[in-house]
Amino acid sequence: MARSGRAEQDLLRLCHCGMDREGVRREVLRALRRLIPNDAAFLATADPETLLFTGAWPDEPLGTVTQLFLDNEFGRDDVNKFATLATTARPVASLDSTTRRDRPASERYREIMRPLGLGDELRAALIAGGQCWGYLCLHREDHELGFTATEAATLARVSPHIAQALRNTMLLSGSPAAAPALRPGVVLLADDLSTIAMTPEAEHLLSMLEPGHLPLPVAVYSVAAALRGLERHPAGPLPSTRVRTRAGPWLNLHASRLAGPPDAAHITVVAEPVEPRAAVPLMLSAHGLTAREAEVATLVLRGNPTRTISATLHISAHTVQDHLKAVFDKTGVRSRRDLVALLLSPPPP
Repeated sequence: MARSGRAEQDLLRLCHCGMDREGVRREVLRALRRLIPNDAAFLATADPETLLFTGAWPDEPLGTVTQLFLDNEFGRDDVNKFATLATTARPVASLDSTTRRDRPASERYREIMRPLGLGDELRAALIAGGQCWGYLCLHREDHELGFTATEAATLARVSPHIAQALRNTMLLSGSPAAAPALRPGVVLLADDLSTIAMTPEAEHLLSMLEPGHLPLPVAVYSVAAALRGLERHPAGPLPSTRVRTRAGPWLNLHASRLAGPPDAAHITVVAEPVEPRAAVPLMLSAHGLTAREAEVATLVLRGNPTRTISATLHISAHTVQDHLKAVFDKTGVRSRRDLVALLLSPPPP
């Protein structure tokens, strides 16, 4: 028990030491393996608004079947889907507990995991500040003994800290306003998600994202797989996701289907730069602001004085200043001018 307690404390310390995304992937998963033994792990970042993947780091042999997992996640009916975990009161669940140890009840187990020699899985939506910043899945070899209720409870206890570590990595890149003018680009994919063609603009934009284990960034395949799932079960808008580049600016990726003959109706993924102002809500969430603090910060970024903010939000000027002090503390700035420089662009002289 003491050893387990030390392993958990080591994991929590790593989650709050300000590592970049690669450090989180490497060090946090290594510490997690000491706390909850597993044979393979999958870690992904997510857009908290659309819940689609923005990055993914699978251990082998999971990387060899990423496209099958994407198809299952976005286009099939199955248990413990990540988006479902992210929108329920129970963000952590194992395959055995959900199926009552009837693993073949899951298509994911039958078609993907069992052929790889994998059995039970323990999945978590990584929630911090009421929003989902990523996903985690731990796998064990195909054996009748799977993850225990105690291990699931342990993951439920530490997963908000892992979520916070992922959320904090979004704040380590450069200023979102620091990029030169960029032009949208288009990627053309076949239904099996193989690349047919790509514009030079798309190639340049995608090169700004973190490299992964696939030919293209996983966010491209995520929106494409979500589109195929939407075509099977129409509901909601066309899929899109926002991804932050290594230099700081944000990209928006959205998928649609070309009109035309069946043999030419390929999937298109458009990559386009996001204006700094459009990325502000996500950045405020990444800094851990409450809803009211974000409202105050947004009005400040629009140039509103305290009196206008007070009237708009129906709160006192004193309360506005209290919220603004919290905003400054969480974003690490000391003035309205600094806040504008951090989130939008350098302030005017």
